[in-house]
Amino acid sequence: MEEELRMSVEKPEDLSQKDMARLVMDMFYRTMVHHTLWFSEVEHQFGIPKALEMMKIARENSTRIQMDRLAKVLGFELEDGIPKALLRLPKESLLDLMNHAAVNWLANDGVWFQAVEFARDMNDAKRCNDSCWTRYSPFEAWAIKDFLGLPEQAGLDGLKKALRFRMYARINVQSITDETPGSFVFRMNDCRVQSARKRKGLDDYPCKSAGLVEYRTFGETIDSRIRCECIGCPPDAHPEGWFCAWRYSMPI
Repeated sequence: MEEELRMSVEKPEDLSQKDMARLVMDMFYRTMVHHTLWFSEVEHQFGIPKALEMMKIARENSTRIQMDRLAKVLGFELEDGIPKALLRLPKESLLDLMNHAAVNWLANDGVWFQAVEFARDMNDAKRCNDSCWTRYSPFEAWAIKDFLGLPEQAGLDGLKKALRFRMYARINVQSITDETPGSFVFRMNDCRVQSARKRKGLDDYPCKSAGLVEYRTFGETIDSRIRCECIGCPPDAHPEGWFCAWRYSMPI
């Protein structure tokens, strides 16, 4: 809002229609941040496993309450808690929507990185990024595990399936190669971030410190028996065929 407008506004009712709409969007964002802060504090108090258990209950109840209220206010229909408009879309459109949601997720990651980098420096941004992965990667594994209904010890087959449901799977090109009955290699053949840097003539972003946490905790959340070994990840040298590669194994 312009400075004169800010001075004249005393309450939300004084806003123009456009600024009211902007305020509604801001309130949605506040709700998301509050939800995240709740999880962060519960994780701090009780640890990630307990926090995830409690978030499962909170997420289900919160989603139901919010979708029911929005459906009434905005006049759309729900079916089993899902907007009918989504259910009526063809699978191709839903897959396209998934792809855009994944790209938005990556963009969100990037704008946070840059916000810290510009306010502080690259080292602080990288430190925050690495720490964020210690929480996000086990959360995403838990979310996928819950969505797919995987058992507590899902094994390597469960991990292979879960890797295909990650956000990154909608953005990057990845592959899985069986090595032995008790191991397989996961490769990131094309990485959107690294490929963009390559096109600009930049060196690979050194993501190994984040990857060591990301891939290990993802596997361990799917099955605590799974172990992860880094074959190569920037700044390591790598062949043209992949940017990073990870060996997952477990006793058979």
